[in-house]
Amino acid sequence: MFKKDTYLERRAKLRALVGDGLVILFGNNEAPANYPANSYAPMRQDSSFIYYFGQHRDGLVGVIDIDNNTETLFGDDIDVEDIVWMGFTPSVADLAAEVGVAKVAPMKELKVTCNEALRQRRPIHFLPPYRHDTMIQIMDLLGIHPNQQKESASLKLIKAVVAQRSTKEAQEIAALDRACDVGYAMHTTAQILIRPNVTERFVSGQVDGVARSLSQGVGFGTIFSQHGEIMHGSPSDAMLEAGRLVICDAGCELDDYCSDNTRTMPVTGKFDQRQLEIYSIVEACHDYVLDIAKPGVKYADVHFAVCRLMTERLKELGLMKGDTEEAVRAGAHAMFFPHGLGHMMGMDVHDMEGLGQIYVGFDEETRPNLEQFGTNCLRMGRRLQEGFVVTDEPGIYFIPALIDDWHAKGHCKEFINYEKLETYKDFGGIRIEDDLLITKDGCRFLGTKRIPYHPAELEEFMENNKYLTK
Repeated sequence: MFKKDTYLERRAKLRALVGDGLVILFGNNEAPANYPANSYAPMRQDSSFIYYFGQHRDGLVGVIDIDNNTETLFGDDIDVEDIVWMGFTPSVADLAAEVGVAKVAPMKELKVTCNEALRQRRPIHFLPPYRHDTMIQIMDLLGIHPNQQKESASLKLIKAVVAQRSTKEAQEIAALDRACDVGYAMHTTAQILIRPNVTERFVSGQVDGVARSLSQGVGFGTIFSQHGEIMHGSPSDAMLEAGRLVICDAGCELDDYCSDNTRTMPVTGKFDQRQLEIYSIVEACHDYVLDIAKPGVKYADVHFAVCRLMTERLKELGLMKGDTEEAVRAGAHAMFFPHGLGHMMGMDVHDMEGLGQIYVGFDEETRPNLEQFGTNCLRMGRRLQEGFVVTDEPGIYFIPALIDDWHAKGHCKEFINYEKLETYKDFGGIRIEDDLLITKDGCRFLGTKRIPYHPAELEEFMENNKYLTK
């Protein structure tokens, strides 16, 4: 939690941005895993609730009455039976005081507040809900059916929250740096443990253990797989095999802020020539972003600059052909790079994605292209601003089903050498990802330590830090 003034200032700015009405920010509740008393742990509070109200306890709702200039934290104090099992918990009044909220009320009073606002026909602003218990609560309070709540959510509030949370404060940047340092420990642990004849599940479990030991835990489900062509490949019981590549995409959550890195490593610790050729292209694309990402530049333009570089390099290997500009315009590069260059990151690993990607990654000037394969997966396209945090994650993937589909249709045949591409169906995929802070004049990596990724340093690190067993 930050200092009280942080939350006072954030709520004051929110009031000014929204302008009028009643703002309701729902905190999360415990979520049962398989029966009521066995909840997923630890509970994850809603990020926007944390941003404005700072507290992590379940069963809280924050209300900002802009018209009457009041703020109220709604919630019920726990009783002695709960204390027996869970220990002491501060009162709702104490929690409110910590973040500068003057008024508190039991949860049943929230219905009275909403009824009065509805009677007066005042605007009631809420964010798109993503948990079903919150959807039921909104239906009880406002009479809006869950299947209409996304459309009924306040666009004015969404845009206000995006405007505030997109630009990171100095204390947020410090938290992100700390989270990325835990990310370093997670990924170097994987690099130390990777070797033939250990399972994907074993290595990924150790990576997750580092996150749980040094932070609040993983920020998302760890991706760890020798099938790198599967973008979100979950770890399995498969043994790591000599000669193959393995992707590790993992990050932590520390002090409510995330890290998100990806590394691709040879199981034996040494790249073969074909692997090195493809890896070097991804490495060049990753590093190119550091040269061109800066305030005022559209991230969509950075994405397509990377696509042009990738196409040129794939042409050198004989996997692509023809005019580079025409190939990228036609979307031929998406055969190899079917996702966007990156996304916003912060309190959420895909920061604020639940508010609607069209508002987070795009704006009135920069609109998404939902028609073209690959480009339709671009999550971040708007102009960069100082204080933005984005991921830089180019990749090259050889997806057999996609190769067969495009080949059969003759799609982009003037730009893709399908005959040579057939020989790469066993390759897998490569992705390199780091987290970038947009600075006054350019950008920098987040975190004080750099997870090895340049081929020579990666091979040297894996060789010098092998996990030895008796």
